[in-house]
Amino acid sequence: MRRMRRPSPLPTWFHPSLEWLRLRLSRPEALVWHAAIGLLTGLLAGAVIVVFRLAVEGAQAAWLPEHGENYEALAVWVRLLLPLAGALVIGVIFLRFAQGIQVLGVARVMERMEYHQGYLTLRGFVLQFVGAAIAIVSGHSVGREGPHVHLGAASGSLLGQLFSLPNNSIRTMAACGTAAGIAASFNTPLAGVIFALEVLALPYSIAGFIPVTLAAVSANAVAVAVFGSAPVLLLPPFVLGSLADLLPVLLLGVLAGAVAAAYIQSLQGAARLAGRLGGLRRYLVAGLAAGLIGVLVPEVMGLGYDTQQTLLTGQAAWGFLVVLLVAKLAATALSVGLGIPGGNIGPALFMGAIVGNLTAVISAFFVPLDPAHVTFYTLLGMGAMMGASLQAPLAALTAIVELSHSPGVMMPGMLAIVIAALTCRQLFGKDSMFLTLLRAKGLDYRANPVIAMLRRSGVASVMNTGFVRQHRLLDRALAECLVADAPDWIVVDQDGVPSVLMPGLAIASELARVPETVEIDLLEIPAERFELAPIHLQATLQEAIEQLNARGVEALYVQRPLAPGIDHVYGVLTRGRIESAYRY
Repeated sequence: MRRMRRPSPLPTWFHPSLEWLRLRLSRPEALVWHAAIGLLTGLLAGAVIVVFRLAVEGAQAAWLPEHGENYEALAVWVRLLLPLAGALVIGVIFLRFAQGIQVLGVARVMERMEYHQGYLTLRGFVLQFVGAAIAIVSGHSVGREGPHVHLGAASGSLLGQLFSLPNNSIRTMAACGTAAGIAASFNTPLAGVIFALEVLALPYSIAGFIPVTLAAVSANAVAVAVFGSAPVLLLPPFVLGSLADLLPVLLLGVLAGAVAAAYIQSLQGAARLAGRLGGLRRYLVAGLAAGLIGVLVPEVMGLGYDTQQTLLTGQAAWGFLVVLLVAKLAATALSVGLGIPGGNIGPALFMGAIVGNLTAVISAFFVPLDPAHVTFYTLLGMGAMMGASLQAPLAALTAIVELSHSPGVMMPGMLAIVIAALTCRQLFGKDSMFLTLLRAKGLDYRANPVIAMLRRSGVASVMNTGFVRQHRLLDRALAECLVADAPDWIVVDQDGVPSVLMPGLAIASELARVPETVEIDLLEIPAERFELAPIHLQATLQEAIEQLNARGVEALYVQRPLAPGIDHVYGVLTRGRIESAYRY
């Protein structure tokens, strides 16, 4: 069962000053305050991602010749040993400090959102930052986008935990950090918002959309302030010349869907192999595989943005493209599947660029192509591969439009991405690569609209505060005072702990039934009674339902510790009140 109470790193004297904010944030309609925490999360996540990029790109530029992606210029023995050394260092760090953390990146964020109310740990944050930096610098075929998502989501989650905000707000901050990670990584704020909604299966609402949007915009602004606002892909604008240009798009969609299915299957196989190898061996196998592939095809090492830009600007030989595609797929699947903490979105875009360029080569056998067509199909291939691999077609379409600043790709992009997603999902039966990695680790992810609604609301937004606490025995004078106050509920304490909940009308009924009574035993008089269990003020309505089911009770009292041994009760919550909240 999920822990109900999570200690805050802030001293207890600090908590009361934020009590008003916590109570407001527990309500999903507290739009202004959720917008404020979205903006704050975006600024923090953007700053973290900028630091990560500066660290990685600075390290690459310091020792790689000419530019930070030029692994091809390294000696053969360096290309062999560099990934092996990086994997060894990562393995030692993770075996020493991971303490059961099985996945990182986007899959980690999905798992924490599903099972842990968006609580990400400082340990995971540090492991992701250090591990991904080492993996990229040492030439492993991984992306930076997955680490950016994890770092952004963890930044928001840890900030919410620092101030003991309600769990529904911590989930919102983790989602905001997810959007911020994509926005700051690609200079694509809208794609960041759509990615958070699609991949995390968040329900669309104004209360959810506005904080995520502000986070994406603010994180993107931080990244633009440091790295500039130039588009990631420097491409000439493309305008569709005729409908005949769409015929190769059909082929491209099918090819991208098939390659995406092979990519997901390879990730799944490598993840299962990691479970059989275990320990340091899986990291050594990942490092050795990356080194051997890097010796033969050095273009697949690192992020590969230089090779990707080359594919976008010119047509390559089909033999080279096939070798490059197989090498990239194998290198990425073995690295990510065996536990190297890098992203798998960037490699999917790289492979999509290869598929698009290969489509241009095939099309050139039948119709003459100019360089603009090569660029066009390569860009569509990137979107199709991303949409099929992630099973997030709208995020992929938005990404290629924002990456290229070319709205002319929208209509053909929709066609290519939908065909690729259908081919991968329906023809080959593959879910998204994130779900595949989670299931390979024995985890899963489910999307339920009722649960999603319950997660948006904290218990403080629904709890009934019209209650009084009483010992089981009270004299007539006190009973008459309670009748005059007319509380909705009476919480009966036993040994100083709330144990039973009963309607406030029960006392008036007893006084009317027995006018001469001088003492009332609240546990003996005729009345409806509910056994009580505690729930923390930070909890969501989903956690409340789970607590009711786990404890076999019909009511909860909402409390938060003010000091060791001193709990303050804020309200009471019945199962019927929760059901009314999501029905009406």
